[in-house]
Amino acid sequence: MKKLLAASIEKLGAEFPSLNWAFVKESLNRREEIISYWPGDPNDDVMICVLKAKRFYEEFHRQDFFFLNYAYLQDYQALSSKYDNLITVRQDECYIGQPFSGYALRGDAAGNIVIIGVLIKKETFFREYLPTLSSDQSMFRFFLEPQTNRFSDEFIRLSFGSDSPVRALLEMMVVEYAHRSEDTQAVLNPMILSLFMLIAREYRKNRNAENGLTVSERVIRYMGEHSGNVSLKEIAAHLSYHPNYLSALLKRETGRTFSELLTAQRMERALLLLDQTPLPIDEIAPILGYTNNSNFYRAFREYYGVSPREYQRRDRLQKS
Repeated sequence: MKKLLAASIEKLGAEFPSLNWAFVKESLNRREEIISYWPGDPNDDVMICVLKAKRFYEEFHRQDFFFLNYAYLQDYQALSSKYDNLITVRQDECYIGQPFSGYALRGDAAGNIVIIGVLIKKETFFREYLPTLSSDQSMFRFFLEPQTNRFSDEFIRLSFGSDSPVRALLEMMVVEYAHRSEDTQAVLNPMILSLFMLIAREYRKNRNAENGLTVSERVIRYMGEHSGNVSLKEIAAHLSYHPNYLSALLKRETGRTFSELLTAQRMERALLLLDQTPLPIDEIAPILGYTNNSNFYRAFREYYGVSPREYQRRDRLQKS
């Protein structure tokens, strides 16, 4: 396996310079931007690439796809316009970027730097992978932010150990993509789903500790970090409180019942999904925790006064 992995890294590293990395200058929203478009096979929804070099200096640009860059060997630097400086990405750290987030790779080392990149088309991400991430409110917002702010400069940086399953998954992806066949895209799909689930777990662990939060704030955070069908009984067991106590506490401190808070979170996500993704309504409902479309339609109409379809039509008219 080690020989196969090493050969796969060499193969993708040799392919890297020949990929279509052309940067195009465009005037967008009265701003001149350098944009990088999908660099691989147009029929691929996902691609795995390997940058292997001692030195590289990439022009600052924005790209129209989601990406994850993993520092596989040695550190590299990422230029982020959010902080207007170079961020050092250490070995076994990953940098996750949104479409149109400002970014540039920089590296200078005595030996080869190896970066494994996972690139995903926007439409594929929304349909295949966003539902998996929708259980975590903060990650859900991160991945939808570029759809509401095309020039978002947010990013996620996470650290993993050399024995992490994330590293092992990426190695398997490299081997698969280096020796790709007609079913490679289908093989990569569950791997990437697993990758994002592991990333979401680490992301939650790296968020601010619960110290200083009130009990009701901890309940609301838990609701935001788990799927839409989370129950008060489940949260009570997690926090070691009686459900009746939490129910009364939420009503007293927030003015709303657990069901009202849960509905509010679902409806907030519903608008983001209706506005910013191409997903049809029958695929949005289960993401929000509704077992059937009728329950989603009824809850949406009660909350907003219009049906999801009426809302979409009105929103499109306002944008046209």
